Order: sequence, then structure tokens, then C-alpha cells
Amino acid sequence: MGSSAFTRRGFLAGGAAVTAGGLLAACNEAEPNEPFDENRYLTGQTIPFDGPRQAGVETPHQAHLNLVGFRLNDGLGRADLVRLMRSWTTDARHLCQGTTPPGSLEPEMTDKPARLTVTCGLGARAFEVAGVVDKRPSWLAPLPEFSRDRLDPAWGQADVVLQICGDDPITVSHTMRHLIRTAPTYATTLWVQQGFLSAQGASGESGTPRNLFGQLDGSINPHTADEFDGQVWDGDATAMVVRRIWMNLDTWEELDRGSRENAIGRRLDDGAPLSGGGEFDDVHVSALNSYGLPLVDRTSHVARAMPAPGHPEQRILRRPYNYDLPPDMSAGQLSNSGQIFICFQKDPMTQFVPIQQRLDDRDQLNTWITHIGSGVYWVPPGTRSSDEYWAQQLLSG
Repeated sequence: MGSSAFTRRGFLAGGAAVTAGGLLAACNEAEPNEPFDENRYLTGQTIPFDGPRQAGVETPHQAHLNLVGFRLNDGLGRADLVRLMRSWTTDARHLCQGTTPPGSLEPEMTDKPARLTVTCGLGARAFEVAGVVDKRPSWLAPLPEFSRDRLDPAWGQADVVLQICGDDPITVSHTMRHLIRTAPTYATTLWVQQGFLSAQGASGESGTPRNLFGQLDGSINPHTADEFDGQVWDGDATAMVVRRIWMNLDTWEELDRGSRENAIGRRLDDGAPLSGGGEFDDVHVSALNSYGLPLVDRTSHVARAMPAPGHPEQRILRRPYNYDLPPDMSAGQLSNSGQIFICFQKDPMTQFVPIQQRLDDRDQLNTWITHIGSGVYWVPPGTRSSDEYWAQQLLSG
């Protein structure tokens, strides 16, 4: 169905991107009875906003997500989209660095960035509005229909998406509110998807976040610069796929532990594949037990998600978040929970789609999950200076 805490692996994967406020280790060095000082922890930490690539992709997971989809208003042209991008970029840059955007009357809401990132993606229609359809990537189109999808238009494709992530939920909420109220002249909010992961320092030694099935989710993510360049980045841009996945916790929790692990293909406690080794070791689907039976079920989630033979390109960066809403008792469900599955890759048609087709065909987890939302976005390169705005190269030429 992606890594979060400040582990050595997570830090190296995201690069030396955290500044100010002190690292988590500094907090851990405090004496047991020493008063907790929040300024030594997360509140002052920032992720650089400007750079060749947007933050929020390689960035180690933050604890909170507000994903916002917008529809561009009818009658707009390129100049309007430029004004929106310029305004959003300026304000996001300030917010991510813990400074107050121009004209804001709420400085006390912006001074605790807590590793805030804002990542912008454009849907296919944005290229039409801007009159640059000829520059639209060939893969930027609706995904093929999968037989098990039950897509709800309420969670469908947007023209622009903002992925807002951070470790302070108030900062994340204020950032979303600030950017939404900038938009009405140009764009209408279609949906907001709110998600969460473990708080920093609470996810354990692995650093890989858990989903609500208890699974460590994202063990096979890229970790090195070469892996990111090979799987995720197309130059300095990337493709974002968003899938909203409902998870039937009621029936999942009826399974014994062995059945859950068999369906996933990994141990629940440490994420190690059932074929042996540790969490980050390769899964060996040909490994047999003493009775000559496969240690990893061929229809388990991990087996079906593996790249097809001869297709090493079928790998993606998973960056999912959990959601948990009030139960819908009218439907007889004690849970209304799931996952906002966000992933990044060079080309969804050659990476995400083949993986999802295999999962759609016979993944054991299909018994307990349903895909209810879908969208595809082009994430433009980052801003190389404080004078640039998102997608400037696309919109100015």
C-alpha cells in the first residue's frame, strides 16, 4: 500500500535539509527531570524552500498532512495562473521559513514552522488554462480504470494540488487556511484530505511509518541519491499520484496475526519479509520452507508489488498518510479509516500503473481495501531563488 523519524537512514535519504532549532537528539540528551524546552525540539526547525527541487518529496515524513485540491475558475488565462503561482509561492516561502507573509496580521501563527513544507502539483487542465498543452507530459492524464476501483468524484482529479506537511498541526492548518483564502479569485477548493503519521521520535527504530493495518509502509522506498534520480526525478520535476484508499479495519481485525502477515508478506513487528532477513533486505519469493511451500505467498501484497522480471523501473517513492474519520454507523461500520496514498515517480504509466495492475489482479489485501479517489499531477522543479515562483519556466516561456 512509505520513512519518517529522524533515523540515520531517514536523514541521509532526505539530505541535510533541516536547519535551526536543534535536532531531535538534542532533546533526547536532556536529563530526566529537566523541564521540557520546546525550542530545543521541533518548533524552530525549517526545511529549505528554495532549491532545484521542491521540498516535500525526498523530505523525511512529517507527522501531519493537509492535501488540498483546487479547480481553476472558468475564464482564466496564463496571466491569472502566473499571479496565483506568484502569490502562493511567495507566501509558502515565508511560511516554511517561519516568517510572516506580506500583509498577514497573524505573526503568532507563523513563527513555529516545525519542518513545514508546501509542495505544488499541476493537473492536466492547468496546462490548458495556461495555453501550454504542447508542454504537458504525455503521462499527465487519468489513470487507466482498475477493476476494483470504486472512485468517488468527491476525491477526484484537481487542476492544482498543494501538499502541506509539517510536525505542528496548528501550523499546517494555518498554512492551508492562508493559502486557501488567497485563491478565490483564481481557484475553488474541491477537497481537503487530512492525514497523520506518528509524531517525531515515536515511530520506533526503523523510521518507516505504519499504516492502520499495523504494517510498516514504505520499506522498499529509494534511499540513495542514485535511487532517487533513477526512480523519482525527471530532471528536477516529478510525477505525483494520489489515491485515496478505504481500509476495512472491522474485518481485518477478525484475522489472526499469521493471516495478516501472510496477506502482507512481511512480519508486522519489524517489517522483515517472511523469506527472512531484516526490513530492508530483498524479498525472495522463491524461498521455500521445510515442507517445500513458499515462505512468501505469491498473492501477498509485497509479492504482487515487486517489479516484474526485467522491469527494474517499476519502483516508486511511497509517501502515504493515514486518515481516520468518524464511523458511518448507518453503513454498519465501526471504522471509517484508510490511507491517502501519495507516491512520486518519473512516469506513472511505466511505474505506478503496472504495479497497480498486478495488485488489482490478485493482491490478497484487496479483501480489505478499496480505492475511492484518484489524481495525477506534474510537480514542477523548485525555485532556485526568492524571485522565482512555482512553474515559472513553464508559464513564462
